[in-house]
Amino acid sequence: MPFENCRIIDRDTHLLVVNDNPRRRNALTPGFQAGLVQALAQAAAEPRIGAVVVTGAEGFFCAGGDLEMLLGAQTMDEPARRAAIEALQRLIGAVLDCPRPVIAAVEGGAAGAGLSLALACDLVVAARDAQFAASYVNAGLVPDGGLTGSLSAALPPALAAELCLLGRPVAAPRLLELGAINAVTDPGAALGEAEALAVRLAHGPAQAQAAIKGLLTGARRALMQGQLQAEVAPMAQALASAEAAEGIAAFLGKRASDFRALRKG
Repeated sequence: MPFENCRIIDRDTHLLVVNDNPRRRNALTPGFQAGLVQALAQAAAEPRIGAVVVTGAEGFFCAGGDLEMLLGAQTMDEPARRAAIEALQRLIGAVLDCPRPVIAAVEGGAAGAGLSLALACDLVVAARDAQFAASYVNAGLVPDGGLTGSLSAALPPALAAELCLLGRPVAAPRLLELGAINAVTDPGAALGEAEALAVRLAHGPAQAQAAIKGLLTGARRALMQGQLQAEVAPMAQALASAEAAEGIAAFLGKRASDFRALRKG
């Protein structure tokens, strides 16, 4: 079954899932999310598949949520906003629960929900010039996709706070030094390295690998489950806020946001 904005390529040893929305810097769409869930289910059902590799088309992993779609969420009622957020939370849960390792191949950058997705993966390979940004705050929004849990588990508290509160990007080499990602490559080589890891995994013991992933994921699943649930209400509220309206409109209008004016209101 074809999915809009998602290409699933069967390499026999592994599945390659491409976020194919380059005009929006591969912002997440329902089609991509549905396609990735389908690929994860296929991998779980077929032991020949050693891993699922996730990447973005044309040199960028994922810019996060589509801001025009997020702006439209301001007109939704709260149950509809919650439902949209919970769809992403389920996707992250599916990545965590898939018995096959999931590998992110990051070129260009991963921002917002794109960072949530990358850090939910078991292994992350990034190009040396890739930038990682928890950019929600720049749009007046709150992290979702389990990002608060992933950052708390992977990074020192000070850097997690810097990412989330200031929205500053962090370069791949710094995350490698901190052990938050697995490998850094030359630009353009992240996918090749990630697929080489997938082939290696496919030649290993499927049942043992699944058990190992279950044990590793279990160590952080309680934290992630709690954060996935806890993020829904604040994000649903943020989507309807004046801060989100200003932040998203400023980004789309290519101007500086004026959150200070809202503090005076």
